[in-house]
Amino acid sequence: MKTSVITSLTYQNHNTGPGHPERVDRVKVVNEELKKFDKKIKWFEPKLFDHSIIEKVHNKNYLEKISISFPKSGIQFLDGDTIVSPGSKEAALDAVGSIILGIDQVVNKEFKNAFCSVRPPGHHAESDKAMGFCIYNNVAVGAAYLLHHYQYKKVAIIDYDVHHGNGTQEIFYNNPNVLYISTHQYPFYPGTGSVNEKGASNNILNIPLDPGTSSDIYFNSFENVLKKLKSFNPEFILLSSGFDAHQKDPLAQVNLKSKDFYEITKRIMNVADNICDGRIVSILEGGYDLDALKESAYEHVKALIEN
Repeated sequence: MKTSVITSLTYQNHNTGPGHPERVDRVKVVNEELKKFDKKIKWFEPKLFDHSIIEKVHNKNYLEKISISFPKSGIQFLDGDTIVSPGSKEAALDAVGSIILGIDQVVNKEFKNAFCSVRPPGHHAESDKAMGFCIYNNVAVGAAYLLHHYQYKKVAIIDYDVHHGNGTQEIFYNNPNVLYISTHQYPFYPGTGSVNEKGASNNILNIPLDPGTSSDIYFNSFENVLKKLKSFNPEFILLSSGFDAHQKDPLAQVNLKSKDFYEITKRIMNVADNICDGRIVSILEGGYDLDALKESAYEHVKALIEN
């Protein structure tokens, strides 16, 4: 089976203003790079979906507040660095719709796995707060969809963005059905992600990384990710695929290389093949050096294709 890649041109209308690192070109360069795979991947646009699934993740007051925050012109700040424009609502909903479609495709065995090339990212968005460039927590909605629509009992989220996914952790901190694992620079933005944050049911594993962490040190730590994943034995794995742990990224100081993201992906896939029939859906989070981002995303999808 081929790998599905899901994207939407609406990302181009999510305007974050001049000089903002979470910019249109991020998804543009990723998509151009992935076109090199030609017929090894199949492209899709996100599907329409029942928006009530978002309420499983974000509370109604927050959703009502967000719904009236999208300006009719110009830009609007949701917090110090999370900006929306008139086109942001559609782009944000398409980001959610992308992971919904990817999950449907993999659950129904149309594809072995899927990658969602979207913006805005999602893992910093908490149940009642937009932050860190994120509006809706895309991966969290995906996990909720698996739990509520497909009645899965165990879903794992692996987040290798260089910034801790505080939103995903907050949303599932008390949910024993979701395992959240994060590797991230620490202490660093957003300030969460210590080893002591373990979840109500030991369902959170945080692996803090020092600034300057090399590939070798990273992969030594990554063995703990795989060990926890095997122990939890999920039915489905979601990936928060941030590529900002790359040595070229301007917003962090971890020193991974582009090909390391191939290795990260393959190691997860090897476990997934044994415990959940390889069911994986990945969604783009961070990555702010355009060359590093496109190279790393290419390596990631290259691994997904090799199934």
